[in-house]
Amino acid sequence: MLFTVFLITLTPLTFPVLSFLSDGKFHSGEIMAKNFNVSRVAIWHAIAGAEKLGIEVFSVRGKGYRLTQSLDLLEEKRVKLAIGEMANLFNITVLDVVDSTNNYLKKVATNGHPHASCVAANIQTHGKGRRGRQWQSALGENLTFSFLWRFTKGAAALSGLSLVVGVALIRSLKKLNVHQALLKWPNDILIQDDGVYKKLAGILIELQGDMDGQSAAIIGVGININLSKKQVAKIDQPAVSMKQCIDESIDPNNFLAIIIKDLAEVLAIFQDTGFAFLKDEWLSYDAFQDKVINVTSGDGNTTQGRSKGVNDAGSLEVITDDGLKVYASGEISIRSAD
Repeated sequence: MLFTVFLITLTPLTFPVLSFLSDGKFHSGEIMAKNFNVSRVAIWHAIAGAEKLGIEVFSVRGKGYRLTQSLDLLEEKRVKLAIGEMANLFNITVLDVVDSTNNYLKKVATNGHPHASCVAANIQTHGKGRRGRQWQSALGENLTFSFLWRFTKGAAALSGLSLVVGVALIRSLKKLNVHQALLKWPNDILIQDDGVYKKLAGILIELQGDMDGQSAAIIGVGININLSKKQVAKIDQPAVSMKQCIDESIDPNNFLAIIIKDLAEVLAIFQDTGFAFLKDEWLSYDAFQDKVINVTSGDGNTTQGRSKGVNDAGSLEVITDDGLKVYASGEISIRSAD
């Protein structure tokens, strides 16, 4: 499926050609032109469109074109096949390129888009992070998607939602043998590497609907699969990818299928019981439990204290010089001297 963003105009051939090149080997423009029954100029335009998206395509006279490395593209059929017999429970869309899967899903959600819908993208050009940050992503280096879950409860009753999503992602990562992942309140997944906490994944939740009536959550997720040095340089904080944690190759279609099923399971529990039932599991993955941290609230004020984990509502409890303080939102960081 093709999606046009900003001033970038892709030809209908751009992603079929990228799929053809996905084995990381050289392929001549002549062979590709014959394969797609088009001119070599059409192939050139398709590759030029890919390069406008920041995709590196090597061109060598006499050998043809190749990508910097082999890759697996997301495909709706492959995701559904990996989900198996539960696939009919989910509405799955895979876009070639989109500005933001959260933005896309928010627009369609207002028109009654089905419950348990997932929109994923091979490339997200303007992915959103918390507090106005941008989530950096590149072809084959990240898994970026958004998941729509409709609640009978209002937004006021969804405290702790980002934390249960974190629990689901940890479960999925463990199934791919990433056992060292930890959670940072309220919505990051970290890996400790050489004594430094580095970000592996992030969660952004946007709510629609009434505070007390029915509501819908747009759950945006970005996971680093195999970051290039170029991509790491664009990220404004220490980052790590799954490829640095495990030796096995990662099929994003299979991984997304695992996550969708784990998300559905924990969200169903959360809908029935709230966060309290999953609190102990979240605490078992808490990266900053009993550590001295800085907490920055929405007004910019920073408080230092020792983290005591979270309560049944998913709020952070911190022991400060002024006693126990409870935070429903905020940004935390570990004190470097701790």
